[in-house]
Amino acid sequence: MALTNAQYDAIMHEYEERRSLHRQELEERQRYVYDNVPGYKELEDEIATVSVDFAKRRLSGERLDRSALKKQLSEISRQKLTLLTEAGFSSDFLDMGYTCQDCKDTGYIGNEKCHCFKQKIIETLYDKSNLKMLAKSANFKLLSDKYYKGEDLKRFHGAVRTSEDFINNFNSDYQNLFIYGTVGTGKSFLSICVANEILKKGHSVIYFSSSALFEMLSEYAFDIKAKQELRAFYDDLYNCELLVIDDLGTERFNSFVASELFSCINERDNRKKSTIITTNLSLENLQSIYSERIFSRVTSNFKLLKLSGQDIRKIKKIARKESEELQ
Repeated sequence: MALTNAQYDAIMHEYEERRSLHRQELEERQRYVYDNVPGYKELEDEIATVSVDFAKRRLSGERLDRSALKKQLSEISRQKLTLLTEAGFSSDFLDMGYTCQDCKDTGYIGNEKCHCFKQKIIETLYDKSNLKMLAKSANFKLLSDKYYKGEDLKRFHGAVRTSEDFINNFNSDYQNLFIYGTVGTGKSFLSICVANEILKKGHSVIYFSSSALFEMLSEYAFDIKAKQELRAFYDDLYNCELLVIDDLGTERFNSFVASELFSCINERDNRKKSTIITTNLSLENLQSIYSERIFSRVTSNFKLLKLSGQDIRKIKKIARKESEELQ
């Protein structure tokens, strides 16, 4: 599915705002240095003076060696850096800042869309769950083992270790995670934690609830006029670097869902693109509901992480209610 002109313009406008903000921040830092580092502004002005003088002399017919100019400018730059660091500032204090260092907040590297631009497209077209917003309340800093005991605690720690390995080795190892278990045990929370870390590494991530994914697929598949959009959606779905399907089993199941799920898992496996699936279903229910071939793909190509224990959402809800009653 392609961006509309309005959506493309909105993304490009966001990049313009980023660059403008970083320019303003740089100008503020420059003014601060000019006011607080004696001699720095004079050296900066000297660079312009020397460069202009060199250009005028060449235009007047003098034969000048450019290496002499480069040497003079290099010496002035060295003096500026010395003044800056001796005043207690870092050597890069007056470097231009960027939200994305790779494309310098242009959205493009050469003629190719930067990874940050591709993620912007994904967020615009597909991120109904609003992954970045979810990650504010579901991230590794907030991940806690206080709700688990005994065997449940062991499973939790094992799942976290495997998830951390998945993140650390994402650039080099092709892996998939299947996180399953009883209701409210932190499966979605953990998948969001992982997805957010992969996103921060600069990879493209599509995060869908199972019901939203298959609803969108059915809308395109059964609309004759949407064939082009369906092909584009498949392309994004099969090629994004990480796909998260949350809460498998909550969708309205039928033969279309089974077929599409198998195609998605199979195609992404063929292309070595990582997938995370979370579900409340047991492995036995997965096998009986979704077919043997899906069960076989999952159990052979995914690392199986089981979470068990109390319903954490219910515990938190009760705690909030009791807190409100005490106030």
